[in-house]
Amino acid sequence: MPLRPWIKSAEYAIEGILHAAKTERHLRYHFYSAAAVLFASYVLGVTKTEFLLIALAVIAVLLAEMVNTAVETIVDLISPEKTEKARIAKDIAAGAVLITAFGAALVGFMVLSPYIRNVFDKGVYMSRHATEEIAVIAVVLVLIGVILLKTYLGKGHPLRGGMPSGHSALAFSVWVSVTYMTESFIVSLLCFVLAVAVAQSRVATKVHNAWEVVLGGLAGASLTYALFKIFS
Repeated sequence: MPLRPWIKSAEYAIEGILHAAKTERHLRYHFYSAAAVLFASYVLGVTKTEFLLIALAVIAVLLAEMVNTAVETIVDLISPEKTEKARIAKDIAAGAVLITAFGAALVGFMVLSPYIRNVFDKGVYMSRHATEEIAVIAVVLVLIGVILLKTYLGKGHPLRGGMPSGHSALAFSVWVSVTYMTESFIVSLLCFVLAVAVAQSRVATKVHNAWEVVLGGLAGASLTYALFKIFS
């Protein structure tokens, strides 16, 4: 697939995520929970395999909730009036979410309970992680943060307009990560120039105003910097 159509398709998909998060309260709660669980897993220092299990469980819950939202929308479109079959279809979709959430909670309990017990026995200890891992989790948390902020403010699309600028947030998040990973002034400076160029392009194309770009960049850079200070 050519790059431009692929980007357009990805934009539609992300807009679907944002629309679901705006209209479905439970999905917003799942995003909050996803960010909290991923952050807690990093704090507690779970192994890579355990983190993968938790991440897959989180993804499964989000996927089930979004499919449930799609089913409810289709049912309402096909059957605007209340019918028994429409109720059954919605109940089955909601049941799928419940089963997935229960399974994810079980996985989380089995993985995290020894670490939580260790906190009560020995106190909180911030585990250390490789810079590459921190860079990846920073991008994930920045993306979740942008989606939640745009959902809360109710303006803009994931990749177009609204507070904050997602492009700017990700660009400056990458700049901070590259700075920590390379520890090179020249590389950091070049990456910073690229991040500024990305932010400026959003203003030049009138997708964002200056405040949205500045605050997006500050949010992405600040969150990433905090993660590296805590975990590196």
